[in-house]
Amino acid sequence: MYEPGWTSLLPPLLAIGLALWSRQVYLALAGGIWLGATLLAGGNPLSGLADAIESIIAVLGNAGDARVIAFTLLIGALIATIEASGGVRGFIGWLESRRWGNSGKRAQWLAFFSGIVIFIESNITVLVAGTVARPLIDRYRVAREKLAYIIDSTSAPICILIPLNAWGAFNLSLLGNLDVDNPLGVFAESISMNFYAWFAVGLTALVIAFNWNIGPMREAEARAASQDPVSESDKETEGGKAINMVLPLIVLITTMPLGLWITGEGNLAQGSGSTSVLWAVLAALACTWLLVLGQRQMNVSQLMDIFLEGAGRLLPMAIILLLALALGDTAKALGTGPWVASQIPQDLAASLLLPAVFLSSAFIAFSVGSSWGTFAIMIPIAIPAGMALGLPPAPFLAAVLSGGIFGDHSSPISDTTVISSLASGSDHIAHVRTQLPYALLAGGCATAAFAMLGMSI
Repeated sequence: MYEPGWTSLLPPLLAIGLALWSRQVYLALAGGIWLGATLLAGGNPLSGLADAIESIIAVLGNAGDARVIAFTLLIGALIATIEASGGVRGFIGWLESRRWGNSGKRAQWLAFFSGIVIFIESNITVLVAGTVARPLIDRYRVAREKLAYIIDSTSAPICILIPLNAWGAFNLSLLGNLDVDNPLGVFAESISMNFYAWFAVGLTALVIAFNWNIGPMREAEARAASQDPVSESDKETEGGKAINMVLPLIVLITTMPLGLWITGEGNLAQGSGSTSVLWAVLAALACTWLLVLGQRQMNVSQLMDIFLEGAGRLLPMAIILLLALALGDTAKALGTGPWVASQIPQDLAASLLLPAVFLSSAFIAFSVGSSWGTFAIMIPIAIPAGMALGLPPAPFLAAVLSGGIFGDHSSPISDTTVISSLASGSDHIAHVRTQLPYALLAGGCATAAFAMLGMSI
């Protein structure tokens, strides 16, 4: 039987190294899964290969994981239908008629505020914001890497600050299982202390406002400025109907909390995030179909063709998600997260303990590419540890949530990072390289802030 130790770090580290070296995310994730399965099989690489294949298949046996993959394909179909109906074209035309989308900076602000308004689920946020802003980003010669950074930095960092969405429901359920008094109150108290999320969003606003390009982002912006606009940007903006995009998004946003309320039997905190997200996308897709059929733009057969085409566009992402989830399961079986957490000395002062929790959560999330997996590992460890020391739970919850977002935001194998690359049309490794300096800057500020918070509690 495998005993968790330093070798449990090798599979996620291999996946990260392969991703950076080969720029082949599929190969990187598959390699990490195979190595993890080999370790669990006692070092037998052939048994590990067989077990790795089974572990990938087993992901679909988990209802929540299967819903996430189905949602991925459905959101592709939704976006393709909105585009074909003229919704994006009409919305951009509406913006330009009010002189809102007439510059590269305004296009960046559009992506920024789209990420803030659509706070239901991080993957929905990046896909919708990327789809809406990319034509304008291309038209005004802004680097797609900049768009990827903006939508990535306003997806999970915004979602984690909202209690009444899939992210909030998940973390509230973790708190509820720890017998924490008033989980919603603790979560609400932690919002102001979720330093990385605030710094990441604030830094993004500063980058847009002052066109602050550092490191590889400077090179990407210079390259984009010297190129001709991408042909995708030259599409006509007349003739579309903005309502074909706006109304489905309203349905999407309002259906999510309704789904949490229904699945939680009247308690939003107990609702199923994956089920609610799936319902929301289906409701938005149904709304789009009704609009198109009512306007007599297309018939059902044409809509089905667009549905399949749109789902097909995101099939590569669905495969990446499948492999990422399998790698996360492998890391869990290896005990990667608990082993890392166990290396934190229990007698650290609060001024050191909070930064240690933050950085440990960040390292786990970076290694496994999952903020939710990190929350599931670290919240049951950090909250009881803090309470055992007579300290309030909210700062420890904030440190875990901030660390999980920081690590996920920096990891090349994170599903949100991958989706941000796809939604913006950016090369994935280029997105990771250009985003990392900003993430590290926000992470450094968050570390200092948690140290100061620790001295005050």
